[in-house]
Amino acid sequence: MESVVNAIEFKDVSLAFDEKVILNNVSFAVKPGETKIVLGGSGTGKSTILRLTLGLIKPDSGRILIDGEDITDYSESQLTKVRQKIGMVFQEGALFDSLSVHDNVAYKLYEQKAPEKTIEETVRRMLNFVNLEDAIHKLPNELSGGMRRRVGIARALVGDPKIILYDEPTAGLDPPTARAICELAVRLRDLKNVSSMFVTHRIDDVKLLSSLFVAPDGDGNFRLRREDNQLCLINTQIVMLKDGNIIFSGTDKELWSSRDPYIQTFLKT
Repeated sequence: MESVVNAIEFKDVSLAFDEKVILNNVSFAVKPGETKIVLGGSGTGKSTILRLTLGLIKPDSGRILIDGEDITDYSESQLTKVRQKIGMVFQEGALFDSLSVHDNVAYKLYEQKAPEKTIEETVRRMLNFVNLEDAIHKLPNELSGGMRRRVGIARALVGDPKIILYDEPTAGLDPPTARAICELAVRLRDLKNVSSMFVTHRIDDVKLLSSLFVAPDGDGNFRLRREDNQLCLINTQIVMLKDGNIIFSGTDKELWSSRDPYIQTFLKT
């Protein structure tokens, strides 16, 4: 039986800036089609993990593997090829203000000199997935915060990446809009088998991502459902960071039942 190759794997990764330890022998893996929720307070190394995954910074020690490929010592040209497998969703959407929604989503395709027909079909398909086709000709300053995040997700989907990294995508959003972003992440996980790391400090995000799933209804459509006593999601796991160390790794149910004082305080606040 063939062993499953992890989408992302950190092996004893350490990183320090001057005297400040950011990560201390951190090890974890993201399986294919799995969402790994990365929790922790500010300055605990959550976003640093995403930067390491993209190869934007190098660890002091340890190894980082993407789709089974050790990228730790890769050059920038080698990393460029690896990054084509990865979509990135930034906290504020990180859109180009002077470009329309269409051109923001198409940016990578323009760089690749893709045919115009391919660009049009891809942009509309991605915007349709995030339910924003009507905004195709608008500029970012004409969009709400939630709409900008959804455009950012559409742009991240160009090239059909099998890995998506979310950096606090719900920060600063009202609860209904934050829920919509989480629902999109669930749809990507369940409909496209996307592997992801979802960095957040919001407990509501954890509750949604670890309880919602997509399933067919009787009419042949796919709808969001919530797990119950008979169903338990196995494709969403949580890691929590504190002072550069992973202090928790497991399911949402194990997180809620943890007796660790730090975790209990975090969950309450």
